[in-house]
Amino acid sequence: MSETASKWTTLLAISVAQFLMPFMLSGITVALPSIATEFNASARELSLVVISYTTSVSIFLLPLGRLGDIYGRRNILQKGLFLFAVVGLLVPLAWSIESVIILRFIQGLGGAMVSASGMAIVVSVFPVEERGRALGIATASIYLGISCGPFIGGALVTLLGWRSIFYISVPLGLAMYMLVRLRLKSEWAGAKDEGFDWPGTVVYSLLIIFIVVASSKVEERSLWWLFSVAGASLTGLFLYLEMRAKSPLLDLGLLRRNKVFALSSVATLLNYAATFGVTFFLSLYLQYAKGLSPAKTGILLVIQPAFQSIFSPYCGRLSDRYPAERLATYGMAICAVGLGLAALMTPETSLSFIGMVLIVLGIGFALFSSPNTSVILGSVPPRQLGVASGFLATMRTLGMMFSMTIITLLLSIFMGDLAVSVETLPTFIDSMKISFVVFALLCVLGIFCSLGRWSRAK
Repeated sequence: MSETASKWTTLLAISVAQFLMPFMLSGITVALPSIATEFNASARELSLVVISYTTSVSIFLLPLGRLGDIYGRRNILQKGLFLFAVVGLLVPLAWSIESVIILRFIQGLGGAMVSASGMAIVVSVFPVEERGRALGIATASIYLGISCGPFIGGALVTLLGWRSIFYISVPLGLAMYMLVRLRLKSEWAGAKDEGFDWPGTVVYSLLIIFIVVASSKVEERSLWWLFSVAGASLTGLFLYLEMRAKSPLLDLGLLRRNKVFALSSVATLLNYAATFGVTFFLSLYLQYAKGLSPAKTGILLVIQPAFQSIFSPYCGRLSDRYPAERLATYGMAICAVGLGLAALMTPETSLSFIGMVLIVLGIGFALFSSPNTSVILGSVPPRQLGVASGFLATMRTLGMMFSMTIITLLLSIFMGDLAVSVETLPTFIDSMKISFVVFALLCVLGIFCSLGRWSRAK
């Protein structure tokens, strides 16, 4: 096989693998009302179904990016696909809302293995002049998965029930496992002879868990303070350990010396923190406030990721021709506008207005994500691509986790353990509107962060 054919075959395999993770993540949001009905789950418990997965991915992404550099990125990718498929077979056997939450956490480990290695492999095989286009295609596959999730998930929930969403991940996951096993022959391990930072990994994992637990204990002030202080203390300990480690999990020198990498990573965190929770709220809003079925809800929610999928390859190609950091900043600004419009929604808001909001968010996110990814992975040397890719994916997932943490916090304050219903709908919508205002402000902060790299990027 020629070098050109090999790299595009690799891109195909990675794109197919990247499709599966967001497909399941977005598909489950349409099923939340059905899960709530079967297990009598509260709004806060429903948020934990999503946040357990994102928390798991947040914990494992950075360590797995480092392990990929040491033991091989293809190796990590392959094992992650297999684990994801196996757990997809177990989740439909869940007997309680707690078991769903735990199994979703385990499935997040498989998702982290895929996300930590995929983009680094793409960057490893494509030259700089083609990197933006390749990353745009790989990013589009992620959005395609997000697009298909609500649409296919909504249809499956309506016809076969919520458990059928997880069953579909089994053949998809195993097929992608075989694709990677058969078509990706090369291995990439840029830090093969280096060590692994186990103390830093343990402390990092604990601080993520403590932050999440603190957000769910806001009504119990003593526990909230306990976990918050413990999380802050662990953050300080983690930074101390990383400064002294011979082979750190997170190279703090990379953040100190490489301002483009640092600012771009923070921009990623803020953008995902601002946009990820939109689907969670709108899925519940459309079914409870507008009376739509899961299938119709999925059709409407597909608008945003569909526009992301359509525009991401073009935005990736634009980043090969124009300053990528400027394109990303414009995308962040468009997202802020979309979130500001979303904060105006009421029970009487028309579906056409909601569709317009989703279109604005889809275009803004596409304009931000592909160019921003190109800036980040183009700002580090080859031996650090795995760490950079893992860190980028960690920032994405931490952003998702913080988005859901904000939602969990506001739902705890406004609704406590109450389920979403006709009686509690006004309170739920108040929580949603306040969350959208907070998300819009995060995007505004991200704009200023993104502007700071204009003079530093090449």
